[in-house]
Amino acid sequence: MTKARNIADLLDANGDVKTASLDNVPASDNASALSSGTLAIARLADSSITPAKLSNDAKVVKSGSAPSNPVEGNLWYDTTNDILKVYDTTTSAFVKVVRVTPTLDSISGSILNATAGNLTLTGTGFLTSNLIVSFTPSGGSASNVTVTPSSDTSATVAIPSAIYGQSVGTVIGIKVTNSDVKSSATTNKSVATLPTGGTISTISGYRIHTFNSSADFVTYDTKTLEYLIVAGGGSGGWDVGGGGGAGGMLTGSVSKTAATYAVVIGAGGAAISSATSQNSGTNSTALALTAIGGGAGGNWQSGGSYRNGLDGGSGGGAGGWNQSANGGNGTVGQGNDGGDATTATTGKSGGGGGGAGGAGQNEQGSNSQDTALAGIGLANSITGSAVTYAIGGTGGNDYAYGSQADGEINKGGGGDGSGSSTQQKGGSGVVIIRYAI
Repeated sequence: MTKARNIADLLDANGDVKTASLDNVPASDNASALSSGTLAIARLADSSITPAKLSNDAKVVKSGSAPSNPVEGNLWYDTTNDILKVYDTTTSAFVKVVRVTPTLDSISGSILNATAGNLTLTGTGFLTSNLIVSFTPSGGSASNVTVTPSSDTSATVAIPSAIYGQSVGTVIGIKVTNSDVKSSATTNKSVATLPTGGTISTISGYRIHTFNSSADFVTYDTKTLEYLIVAGGGSGGWDVGGGGGAGGMLTGSVSKTAATYAVVIGAGGAAISSATSQNSGTNSTALALTAIGGGAGGNWQSGGSYRNGLDGGSGGGAGGWNQSANGGNGTVGQGNDGGDATTATTGKSGGGGGGAGGAGQNEQGSNSQDTALAGIGLANSITGSAVTYAIGGTGGNDYAYGSQADGEINKGGGGDGSGSSTQQKGGSGVVIIRYAI
């Protein structure tokens, strides 16, 4: 039985009943005797409530290092990085309360069978470090590579050997997981093989396909391809004839999907056997692009309508010897015009054939040894060193002074005009394709 209190304990000095307070509770009374009311905040001593008296769901630790022995839902304010984090048992880590979910928007580069290489990833939310790139082959296990992103939107990753060692056609699922431990959706990319076709060489990080004759170029995935396409050059003209125009020349780059692309190499114009024939070069085609064959050179004065040089990639030079005749027109973006003949100079040579880098020279002087110069070609370094392509043919002079030559083979050169009945043929074209590896 509880002992009754003394009445005097409940009265103040004036005989009034004391106001209830903790000060009025005898020290011997148990705290359970407080069955109602509230405690004033001032009655709580600083640091008197320890973390152990709080639920883990409510505890917030403010420190420069993670708290030990955390449980799901613990909050930690990281004073080193000024970030509020929550403990996630799924990943066994403190993660930001608001985490960034990355996206993987595009993948540049190829996964080539048996060939090491890199992929460039573009997206958002890559953050600044510890980006995990996961490669999962269809029906196989993931290979993970951790990289430092170059920016929040871009990263480059080396393809693991377990992935480029997969067979051609294997589908590889690729996703990224950022340092917030959030993952992107998966993007699929198939294992491909290197393109085929032509004579293949490798130099300075590029693989080069050279086509000196017609064949197929086959690529197995989307690639950015650099190209040089040169058509066949035109033949030179008959006796004091104009130089043949060089084959049209195209350069540039284009993105192409996996497909088989026919490559056609244009032939040079054949040598002619009379003043009443002319042979232009034929077109070269590749990657849905066409370089126009070089125009044939014009013939001497008895050649009638055959005196003019013909139009082409570059135009043929006009036939010479005291006549008014026109050089052929070049194709814009591929070549230049052939040189003209004019009675004003009573020239003794045919006009020079146009080249990729300039027009052919007009007929020259009254001296039978004068020669109209050919239009210059253009140098290109697609093979790794500078090579000049698509040079026009020189104009033929009276009595064949000087040397006449055929157009350069697989460079689209125009044949020189003749000073006699021996004619010069045009050179065949070429197609060169290269891409980074």
